This record gives sequence, C-alpha cells and structure tokens, in this order.
Amino acid sequence: MGGLRFRLRRAGEGPLVLLLHGWPQTGHAWRHVLPALARDHEVVAPDLRGYGASSRPRTGYDKRTMAADMSGLMHELGHEQAVVVGHDRGARVAHRWGLDRPHEISRLVLLSVVPTREMWRHMDARVGTAYWHWLFHLVPDLPEFLTEGKGGEYVRFMLAAGAFRHEAFTEEDLRHYAETYARPGALRASFDDYRAARHEDLEADDADAEAGRRLTMPVQLAWGAQGLVGSLPVLDLWRDYATGVEGARIDSCGHFPAEEQPDVLVARIRAFLADEKAVEEE
Repeated sequence: MGGLRFRLRRAGEGPLVLLLHGWPQTGHAWRHVLPALARDHEVVAPDLRGYGASSRPRTGYDKRTMAADMSGLMHELGHEQAVVVGHDRGARVAHRWGLDRPHEISRLVLLSVVPTREMWRHMDARVGTAYWHWLFHLVPDLPEFLTEGKGGEYVRFMLAAGAFRHEAFTEEDLRHYAETYARPGALRASFDDYRAARHEDLEADDADAEAGRRLTMPVQLAWGAQGLVGSLPVLDLWRDYATGVEGARIDSCGHFPAEEQPDVLVARIRAFLADEKAVEEE
C-alpha cells in the first residue's frame, strides 16, 4: 500500500475496529483486547509506519501522513468507516485522522494521552520529569548513538518505568518488544515519530485550533490512575478539542491499559460501541 507494507493482526467479522498501538510497542499490545472485540466486529491491529514488522521509510512520521496510512489501510480492507482505538502515539495518529477525515471515524477511543499541544503547554518541571523521553527523543542523532546495540534494554527499561502492574508483561512479551526495537532502524523510526510532534504535528494542531476545528465524533477517553498522564486534567484538556467527550481513569493501571487492565478496557469499549448501536437503532 503506497509502496509500504504493514503487519496486521486480524480477527472477526462485522463493522471495523482499528487498534493503533503506542510506544514502545507494536500491534502485539492488543493481544488481550482483539479477541474479545472480535466476537461481533472485524478487528485489526496493525504495526504503524516504522514500527514492528511494518515498513520503516526515512520520512513520513508526521501524524497527518501516518493517519493517511491508516485511512488507506481501512479502504484496502473494504471499509469506508471504522471505530478507531488509539493508545499513546497511536492515539495521536487517531486524533489527526479524526480531524482530517472525520467522516471516516464513527467513534474514537483515546488512551493515555492529552493533545500534543497541551503536552507542550504543560511541559513544566513536573511533566518534564515524567516525560523526559519526549525531550531526549527530539535531539538529532544522539538517542540513536546512545541506544545503539542496546535497543532491547532501553525498551525493557521504559516498559518497566511506565507500568504499574509489571506482571502484565510476561517474559515472552518483553522479549517480543525488546527484539523488535533491537532491529536496525527501529528506534530511529520511533524517534522520528516523536520529532514530528515538535514540528509538523504541532504546526498542524495549531492551525486546526486557530481555525476552530475539533473532533466531532463521540470520543471516549481512558488512562491509568497510576500512569504518566494521570497527573494532568485529562477530560478538561480534551474538552477544548472535541465536541463530545467522556471517560475516566482506570484504577490499578499505569501507562498501558490494554495490557495492564484489558478486561476493564474491553468492557468500556464494548459499552461505548453499544451506545453507537443504540443510536443507530433509534
């Protein structure tokens, strides 16, 4: 698709649900969520551009391009619209997709994020300490140099730092992520994803905010009570960016709801989808 290849995890039949992973993960992050949602939906969890077993081009890590990737994938799968669930970096892709092509997303679930503009606005000593990796990843070449040959170790450290329920990650899971990010170019591509947040992504988000463009589809938020984003006023911040937003924190959970509290997350998503079906039947 567009000269790129995307690794997919896929199950079920029915309306499409796309699951977009975050960093430092792959579509494997949805291993507990995908089967539960696939009972009455077609559910697809791709590796995003630059991640996992998908192609790693040298450019295109702005969220507008990454959202266009996912729009194209949706059409390749034979759908005109999808429910999109995004976590972390995948949530930023989903946010941009919802702004650029609102007719393609019926409902949007955003996990463990606040808008990119608000991340920069709130980058004080407290947030900067928690999100130090944002700033580290922005530096040209230095993160690649310091993590060369140690990508797996770096990823294991970051997963441990972000999780509250460490038992949610088996040794097999940790090995998958570590080996994935130890591959040539894998960390570089993910750093470029972060670098785009300082330039292209911020410029696009500023332009939309100045024009008064907001997400118009129903938006559900969830974040871990013990996660990095939990110290921010998540709902209040998103209300400036979406016309209809609801959600709540997930207790006993760090940055990774799909892996730390998958049953709670699935229940919330299914309730959100049930609301959609009820509206259609009215």
